[in-house]
Amino acid sequence: MHARRRCATALSAARSAWRHARGMLCATLFFMAVAPLHAQSLAPVHAGQLPPLATTAAPRAIALVNGQPLVIADGEAWRLDDARQTWRRLTWPTATSLMPDAIVEGGTQAWVLTAPPGAHDTTGVARLRLRADTLQLQPLPALPEPLHDARGTWSNDTLSIAGIGADGGARLLQLQTNAERPQWIATGGWPGGVAPTSLVAQSSAVFITVPDGAGAAERLLRWTADKGWTERGRVPGRVLPGSGHALGQANVLYLVEDAASTKLMTFQIITSAWAVLPGAAPSGAIATGAWTDGLFWAQRHADGQRIDFGYARVQSTTLLLRWLDWIVIVVYLAGMIGIGLFFYLREKRNSTSNFFVGGRTIPYWAAGVSLYAANTSSISFIAIPAKAFESNWQYLTNNLIAVFGLMFVAVWIVPLLRRLDLMSVFSYLETRFHPSIRMLASALCILTQLGSRMSVILFLPALAIATITGIGVTWSVILMGGFTIIYTAMGGMKAVIWTDFVQVIVKMGGAIFAIGFIIWGLHGGVGEFMSTAMAENKMHLFDFSFDLTKATVWGFLFLVLFDVVLTFPKDQVLMQRTLSTKSDKEAGRSIWMFAAIMIPGGFVFYMIGTAMFVFYKTHPERMNPLLPIDATFPLFIAAELPMGVTGLIIAGIFAAAMATLSGIMNSVATLISVDFYDRLVKDPTQKKSVFFAELMTIAVGLTGIGLALLLSRFDVHSLFDVSIELAGLLGGGFAGAYTLGMFTRRANSPGVAIGIGSSICLTLVAWWFKLVHPYFYLAISILLCIVIGYLASLFFPAPRRSLKGLTIYADRAGRDE
Repeated sequence: MHARRRCATALSAARSAWRHARGMLCATLFFMAVAPLHAQSLAPVHAGQLPPLATTAAPRAIALVNGQPLVIADGEAWRLDDARQTWRRLTWPTATSLMPDAIVEGGTQAWVLTAPPGAHDTTGVARLRLRADTLQLQPLPALPEPLHDARGTWSNDTLSIAGIGADGGARLLQLQTNAERPQWIATGGWPGGVAPTSLVAQSSAVFITVPDGAGAAERLLRWTADKGWTERGRVPGRVLPGSGHALGQANVLYLVEDAASTKLMTFQIITSAWAVLPGAAPSGAIATGAWTDGLFWAQRHADGQRIDFGYARVQSTTLLLRWLDWIVIVVYLAGMIGIGLFFYLREKRNSTSNFFVGGRTIPYWAAGVSLYAANTSSISFIAIPAKAFESNWQYLTNNLIAVFGLMFVAVWIVPLLRRLDLMSVFSYLETRFHPSIRMLASALCILTQLGSRMSVILFLPALAIATITGIGVTWSVILMGGFTIIYTAMGGMKAVIWTDFVQVIVKMGGAIFAIGFIIWGLHGGVGEFMSTAMAENKMHLFDFSFDLTKATVWGFLFLVLFDVVLTFPKDQVLMQRTLSTKSDKEAGRSIWMFAAIMIPGGFVFYMIGTAMFVFYKTHPERMNPLLPIDATFPLFIAAELPMGVTGLIIAGIFAAAMATLSGIMNSVATLISVDFYDRLVKDPTQKKSVFFAELMTIAVGLTGIGLALLLSRFDVHSLFDVSIELAGLLGGGFAGAYTLGMFTRRANSPGVAIGIGSSICLTLVAWWFKLVHPYFYLAISILLCIVIGYLASLFFPAPRRSLKGLTIYADRAGRDE
């Protein structure tokens, strides 16, 4: 009895201890999960001092010109020497009597707002050049009218000047500085007619701060060419005059004064949220100017005999992975290599059918999942959330409409091509038209995959990995590209498809967790998420306007017709998966599987962007203003997610990139081998062809790595837009050739060749003059090829070769030409 009681007591104590431990564990996990949501700023500030300037003159303007601090007073100017030890007096231009009023800094260029001696109104602008210790002023066209309290800003070769006219009305003037004959254009003044305190150009918009007429906090207004002036909220204090400075791709840096102190603050132009940057901020500043990634200011010393200078520079932080994250990533990469090695050891390496199309034994459901994996690259995982964070769900319309296009593809197009037992989809163009059209189409497809897809798909995750791990972009590109080369070259198409299957599970699981984590971390949960997103119109999906410069529903309908229905046959990366199935019926089913995954998958990636918008609007201090917009999701992964989960989602980023990369490598190697090697080499054997394909897989991978490293040296605002633009310019013409071949009997090779050449040239004209939104380039190119190619075919004899099995019409036999 006593033993039973002791046992019961011990059991009760054990249960109590377990409940206590479980509570502690849950509390610990909860703290690990949400603690980062309320942590310190991710943008530390480095503050410093510059040597004082011995003068009693009050500086009118200070700026950083070609990296050199510059001070301008009435008829005097100084620059800090290269060692940044002493100020050197500059020779003032003797040929001008104009007085400087303010400096507009533009990186390697600078302009001075000028006024006549003794006047307070700005009447002109001069380009400022610094040659050794001499200032040079090159006058631009005079302002249409004098402006007082004028402010200036420069961005993308556009100089903007804001001020108050003689009649008391607000004015915003703009001038293209790179024009042959620059002229000022009046764009309309802001409401209220109050003198501006700052003017900043950021992301094709102009931001202006003006005092509130009621004497409260200042107002912040934004001007864009399509919407004019819109309110962007209130400034949490008073902006120090002239302190605005563009920072990164989506932030503006201000010095803001309140009743207690002066603070260095950022305004995030997407979320409209203000964040205080930690670090010293000045008091009593009499002039401010832009510093590299920050601001600098001038303050009069207490003795009145000199001017003191200070600066604050925003710094980037490196968020490193922890041990559990590295274990998850290493396990994932080892698994991918293991799949490639498995198929390398299992499959015979002397069959091109095995290497290129998996022996045509792939089940339809695996091919369908692989199609989705190839279609949702790192662009989907990183650039689409960034696009949804910056704008809304408007681009998701493409996914919804594309499903209907895939239905047509599944019924009509894929079974037709699958029956031909192709390995290169461009073999169809040779059979239907001419060998030269096949080879040209294949060459352009190779160029498109390398230039517009592979480089972007490699660079985007490398950007994420560099943001999170601290490994440089160069090494990140080499690491990811190298692993993909190894398992793709070893395992061929079977390795590509089965690694795709695993990668879809990894990346979708990580993406769904990220969404749930963000919503769970909000104080109001789902309610707060929905109310914030709806209030900011972040889930706006359909735009029914007829503006060709925007992505509208009509544009997507037009695009899907050409981008999905008419382009799918020429997409070797996607078609190669359907060609790997057992029959034409199985090929059609793989497309249905692809379509079934596309809509929920699209909602997941766009939901990530919306969730990040809500999170960073609530926690603006957790953003790093120096990072590009495309790095928003990688920043969240690194800074907010718990250990281990970060590694899982990094593996998801790897998965998103490597799934598409492996498909591109295998497909491009297939095109080079089948369309060129087998045609140009005499008596190629199966074994030699497979060996050549393995070498080409390695060569294609190395080329993609090189192009990605080249891309990393450019500051691109949206890689999503760049990939769309390049694909439209390079990939449209030959898609029209498939349409003419499959849907008409009259088209012939000379007419199609004319259509292809004309469409490429005319699309380049539309790109050069920016006639339409880049989303339309592909559709325009295909449509031009179809219309011009068909009309040109009428001037040549109709085809007399057999078209049996080559069109969607009933088989009709004929004679060769």
